[in-house]
Amino acid sequence: MSSEDSTNEYQFRQLLESRPDPSTISAEIMAVAEKITWNEVLFRIHPTLDEFEKRADIILFLQEMVTQSFEGIQAFPYGSVPLKTYLGHGDIDLTVICEPVEKDLLAEGMYALLKYEEQNSNAEYTVKETKLIGAEVKLVRCKIENVPVDISFNQLGGLSTVCFLEKVDHLINKNHLFKRSVLLIKAWCHYECRILGAYHGLLATYALEALILFIFQLFGSSLNGPLAVLYRFLDYYGKFDWDNNCISLDGPVRTSSLPDLVVTDRGNDGAELLFSGENMRFYTDLFAAATSSNGGQDVRIFGPMHLNIIDPIKKNNNLGRSIYKGNALRIRAAFNYGARNLGRILQLPSEYISDEIKMFFECTRMWHRGSGVIPESLSPLLLSDEEDFQLKSVEGDTDDADTMSDEEGLCLEEGERDW
Repeated sequence: MSSEDSTNEYQFRQLLESRPDPSTISAEIMAVAEKITWNEVLFRIHPTLDEFEKRADIILFLQEMVTQSFEGIQAFPYGSVPLKTYLGHGDIDLTVICEPVEKDLLAEGMYALLKYEEQNSNAEYTVKETKLIGAEVKLVRCKIENVPVDISFNQLGGLSTVCFLEKVDHLINKNHLFKRSVLLIKAWCHYECRILGAYHGLLATYALEALILFIFQLFGSSLNGPLAVLYRFLDYYGKFDWDNNCISLDGPVRTSSLPDLVVTDRGNDGAELLFSGENMRFYTDLFAAATSSNGGQDVRIFGPMHLNIIDPIKKNNNLGRSIYKGNALRIRAAFNYGARNLGRILQLPSEYISDEIKMFFECTRMWHRGSGVIPESLSPLLLSDEEDFQLKSVEGDTDDADTMSDEEGLCLEEGERDW
């Protein structure tokens, strides 16, 4: 090998070992990487019209079952299906709204109805693996047309979270950049490093969405594509002092100061937040009020764990409470590893980026094989919620509204059950 070749190889290796600040990535390189990410990753994992219509039909089937079987009772979808950020194998979350004293009776009734459908050879939909999970808050779980379904009761926190995140997506705008970023980061966390799943003591999906929202809070004005959001996400949380700080919408909070929220250095060079405290507080208070019980008073205190993430809607709710100590270290290591890897890729000449992006999302792409022109019925679904799953106002005396457990801890989503 010539001296010049050796020098070039050394420089190439040096590039691979460094980790650039996201703000130093050239616009040209990022544009190339974003285009490749869309073509090779997001286009494959994006919900399709067929997938969405299948889930919409199942939801309608269950809603009609509820209204026809229980007078005055309604059911509503929540989670990533109405938000349109579910992965291909993701499940459906439905909550039945009723009087608190009726929850156990309705859970048993739904279980009986679905078990009957299992045995019905003339049933419109194939129902199987129906289970009644007798936890503190009962849950009916089954598969309909091979799509996992979780039916909970009075989980207003889950409905409130969907409305809040929809509002966030509209405020951020940029062609649904928040939702596209959630989809990409969720795929990376689930397929590439297996750190998603409250059921397994890992990150709950709502916790992940809160972390992504905080990245927009700090750096939103400079973010123009989901890959840029992913790199900011990995870089920031890979270096974050999780041992001493919590994540909150206002900024990092000293764990030692809890329950008082004492915000420390945000790590964004003093730049203004995307959403002012007063502006965002209006929405968080609005949706928090929708989930309040006991006259709006919740006396619980935020309980520090191994990764601490303050719920944007309920300040005393730790979205990281499902994470075990060993898994917390695994998650932190994954963020750091991902940041180094993606940072290396974004330093390379543009001709090398395509193959490297494919390798960075290798497991994701393996789970979503296919290329070329996709039929219209399989084309990516528009991320707007204007025509689907309108969440009507829900009134009535309900309890046990806990935003994270509604969406994750109770129904234990995603990898969890994996939306």
